Order: sequence, then C-alpha cells, then structure tokens
Amino acid sequence: MALCNRVTPQGDLVAVPARGTMLGNRGVLHDDDRHVVRAFQHRRWLLCELEFQGRRRQIMKPHRYTELFFLDEAVGLAAGHRPCARCRPEAYASFRRCFATGTGPPPGADELDRVLHAERLLPAPPTRPVAGLPDGAFVLADGASWLVLGDSLLQWEPGGYAERRRRPAGHAPVLTPASTVAALRAGYRPRLHASAAA
Repeated sequence: MALCNRVTPQGDLVAVPARGTMLGNRGVLHDDDRHVVRAFQHRRWLLCELEFQGRRRQIMKPHRYTELFFLDEAVGLAAGHRPCARCRPEAYASFRRCFATGTGPPPGADELDRVLHAERLLPAPPTRPVAGLPDGAFVLADGASWLVLGDSLLQWEPGGYAERRRRPAGHAPVLTPASTVAALRAGYRPRLHASAAA
C-alpha cells in the first residue's frame, strides 16, 4: 500500500505508488501508524538527495521526520521547499545567490525559510502573465499543474510529465512562490525529471 508522502506541485501530500527523484521533509508529519496527521511541523522545508553518504532509512519511522518524495526539484520548489545545505551544498549556495535581492549578502537558511513560509501561507496563488515566467516555474491551468519550460507547458503527473502544450499568452495562477520564481529568473536551474526532455 502506498504511503501518503508524495508531494504535488501544489504542496499536497498524496498516496501514489510512483517514486520520486528527490527526497524532502517538513518535520514529523505522521503518527505511530504512519498516517499523516499534519501538513508541516516547522517552516524549514527541505529538498534533499535520495541517497546521501550511503545512509538507509526506515520510511516513516515513529518519531522521526516524514520522508517526502518529489517527481523532481521543480515540483519541490513549487510546493515551497528549498535545497538542503547539508546534502546539496552547491545547489543551496546557488539558490541563496539567486534568491538574494539588492546589494546585501545572500540570505541564510533562517531568512530563506521565513520568506518562503510567509509565501506558502498565502490564501491563493497569485495570477501572473505566463509569458514572463522563467523555466522551472509551475502554473495552474484546466485543473492541472503545468511546468513552464521553453515555449511549452508540461502537465505534471505522479510518474512524469505527460501532455505538452504551447505556452499561452494569458494569465494563470502561479504555484511556485514569488521569491523562488525570482530565483529562477536570476538563474537558478532546478533538476528536472527525464520526462521533461521527451
């Protein structure tokens, strides 16, 4: 039976058998019976490598953080996560640089998490022109989540990207937090699932 630990671009947790290419966490979300009882425990939402230093974990072990899985990094970013500094130091450093605004130094983890958490708590995703969005952002259209890539939108499904359509000229709700969209525009490049290149 699939556990409810797969993350959608909208940040929801669903139970599907397909496995992701990235791991993440938001704290301890499950009870002793491996049922998810909360959406998050704290504001540090991370995106991690599936494998790190040969470690093996029991999934949803009692009183340990809930292992979450993502199709790819773009999905995790849309859901409000950010690169982990420990297992993904290069991606974390790049994200910080691209996240920075003004002339000050790149923000640290606490500031990144504070900004992202405030954006995750917005009542609805903001609507923006699709034409101006950077590659790697996600929008909502026709009840589905779509990855922006080049002149196309790619429909997210748990096992990979399915339908491809031309990027529209109109507006759409943007799932990816505004500060992460700015980081993508500034040059941060998320890892994409192989189906994005099909």
